Amino acid sequence: METVVGPVPRVATSLTWRDDSGTVRARLGLSRENYRISPGLYCVGYPNALSPILVTANYKLTFDALRCELVGMNCWILALDTRGVNVWCASAHKTFGTEELVRQIKRWRLSDLVEHQEVIVPQLGASGVSARDVKQWTGFRVTWGPIRAADLRTFLRNDKKASAGMRQVTFDWSDRLILSPVELVLFWKPTVILLVALLLLSGIGPDIFSASTAWHRWRLIASAYLGGLLTGTVVVPVLLPWLPFRSFYLKGLLAALPVGLGLVWPYFRSGESWITPAGPLLLCFAVASYAAMNYTGATPYASPSGVEKEMRHAIPVQLFLFVGALFCWLIEPFMITVGGL
Repeated sequence: METVVGPVPRVATSLTWRDDSGTVRARLGLSRENYRISPGLYCVGYPNALSPILVTANYKLTFDALRCELVGMNCWILALDTRGVNVWCASAHKTFGTEELVRQIKRWRLSDLVEHQEVIVPQLGASGVSARDVKQWTGFRVTWGPIRAADLRTFLRNDKKASAGMRQVTFDWSDRLILSPVELVLFWKPTVILLVALLLLSGIGPDIFSASTAWHRWRLIASAYLGGLLTGTVVVPVLLPWLPFRSFYLKGLLAALPVGLGLVWPYFRSGESWITPAGPLLLCFAVASYAAMNYTGATPYASPSGVEKEMRHAIPVQLFLFVGALFCWLIEPFMITVGGL
């Protein structure tokens, strides 16, 4: 679109199959760091000098979520250079901040583009943007928009007045569960390495190494690991509001209790040595606790200082459980050979 400040790209309000596939990849954590658009000015529909300017991040998932809510509207979109990070996280690191907003306003000569001298900034960017400084340095007034892009149409229709619901962060089960694929993908490399290592360790015994024994024993320890991983990345997010304890690593330990016991209970009932289920049980606890703690940063509940404090308490516990699991698993064949425990 040709404007007084030069050509401005017009973007569609519907996604193509390429957009959809990119969304899926981003949700799975694949090339997530590079999923971005060029920062700058865009338009939807046929905006004019009276049309609103909506500020967002250049993270494409965020940008797509915004433009999909602007069907039938005429708007300007100013995408800040957040290094491909969403608004909330970028505002904490000040890449979605006052300096970048001022730079883009001046770069695109928005004072020549519109008459109202106003930019609508998402509320989740408030920690990085000083409305007073933006006004002082550019003459533009900052209006805080709703948290969710889905509320923008109603917000603009109501003379830019937000209801209480528009100012409230929600984190229901679907919001929590949609993050699980990313968490799982982040674990795939260490999972492959650890499962291979456990397969090799499972073959160690009085006969030095046995491939058949390795396969037979590995199925139990691998099931315990995968059970702990799914507990920390899926079960804990779903049950988050109902699990006691404030610390996520304790939530993971508690959620892993029925999972771990369910896996090893047949060994207890059969009267086998306690050392046989001890390793898998401890490993399930360690992995579930670590995965649940790792999920903390994806929630709206924790601050960076809170995450650091939890890690200081959690990591020694998780290391103790992990080392204990490996120790029990390694000595189990030798203990059984000498008569059991």
